[in-house]
Amino acid sequence: MNRAFSLLAIAGLLIVFIQALTAQDEHVAGKLFYGELFGPGVVTSVNFDSRFKFQERVGLGYRIGVGYGFEEFDDRIIEILFKGVDIKDFHKGVTKTFYSIPVGLNYVFGKSNIASTFEVGAGITLLTSKVSLYYWEMEKPGHVIGFINFMYRLAPVQGGMSFRVGFTPVIGTAGDLFPMFSIGFGYAF
Repeated sequence: MNRAFSLLAIAGLLIVFIQALTAQDEHVAGKLFYGELFGPGVVTSVNFDSRFKFQERVGLGYRIGVGYGFEEFDDRIIEILFKGVDIKDFHKGVTKTFYSIPVGLNYVFGKSNIASTFEVGAGITLLTSKVSLYYWEMEKPGHVIGFINFMYRLAPVQGGMSFRVGFTPVIGTAGDLFPMFSIGFGYAF
C-alpha cells in the first residue's frame, strides 16, 4: 500500500508541475491550490484543482490532494483540548495516524468572468491504513472511501486568494453516509 501511495503522490505532483508550466501564458485563473479542513481528505488536506479545458474557470475538471488525519487517540487528547494542557503535547495522545489521497472529478457552474461559482463533484479517497470513520464504522474499516462535493467557490477571475465552503458527504467503507462540511483557503492562478 505504501508503494501505491508513493506512486500516486508522485503522479499527482507531476500533474501539478506540468499544469503550472502551461499556466504561464494564461490570463484566466482556472487552477486552485488550497488547504482544506475535513471533507474528502478526512481531517486535513492540501489539494490541486483544475479544469480539463485550457484557460477555463468553469466546466469539467479534477482535483487531487494529499491529506493527514488521526483515527484513534487516548484520554490525553481530551485533557489537551479541554483542560488547558499545552498544544505541543497533542501528538502524544494520538495512537493511530494515516495519510489520504483524495482524487475526484468535478463540474464548476457559473460564468467565467464572475468570481463566485458552484462546484458539484465526486471521487474516492485512498487511505494508508484501515480507518473507521468517526467511530461509527467499527465493523468494516477500509482503505478506500467515497465522497460527493457541493461547494461554493470564491476565486478572483485574474487569480489571487480563494475560498471554498460546502457540504461534502463521505461514503464510508461499509457503505454508510457521513454528513460532513468542509472549508478551504488557497490561491487561484
